[in-house]
Amino acid sequence: MLGQLKRDIEVIFERDPAARSVIEVVLTYPGLHALILHRIAHSLHNRGFKLIARIISQLSRFLTGIEIHPGAKIGQGFFIDHGMGVVIGETCEIGDNVTLYQGVTLGGTGKEKGKRHPTIGNNVVVSAGAKVLGSITIGNNVKIGAGSVVLKDVPDNCTVVGVPGRVVKRDGRRVGDPALESQIDLNHNRLPDPVAEMIMCLQRKIERLEDRISEMEVALDENKSVQHVK
Repeated sequence: MLGQLKRDIEVIFERDPAARSVIEVVLTYPGLHALILHRIAHSLHNRGFKLIARIISQLSRFLTGIEIHPGAKIGQGFFIDHGMGVVIGETCEIGDNVTLYQGVTLGGTGKEKGKRHPTIGNNVVVSAGAKVLGSITIGNNVKIGAGSVVLKDVPDNCTVVGVPGRVVKRDGRRVGDPALESQIDLNHNRLPDPVAEMIMCLQRKIERLEDRISEMEVALDENKSVQHVK
């Protein structure tokens, strides 16, 4: 348990430049508090003490603003930054080195039984306000942009943005030194914007059409002038 706690604290220092001391992290980081309480609740849940586990998870929600169902499975190197409003469903499975920002929901889409929440791969970053819904699989090394709503499976090494979520980048996250493959890309503010790109494309097309119309008007005026002279 102490070894696990030490690793959880190291993860915070690796991914949050605002972390200044161990005491500060232990006392003031709700993501760490929620994770510790979840491990206790998850252990009780697996031993059949489901009511006590739910009570602990609700206490954690009250204290941290983060709701993690005791049945959720969470891997190593998990980090919730800020965390307010994060919801993780019962049958959710989260891999190693996953980062969630505030307002993220890993939830279901209905009243179906069984596996109804997402499976998240390794080295995944889910940005603020993103929703990943249903029994879908998010591959390894995936980045999900802020405010996205993901309803379908996402392959490995992809960037997803939009509502509904669309893959806008694939196999381009790691470039160059293979040693970088073990690192986590937290630059979730540097994602392509397909809507803006489409608007820019339409704007360029409109400008070309306006130029063409201007050329036709000039040619028409010149033609009228020649006819008038005759």
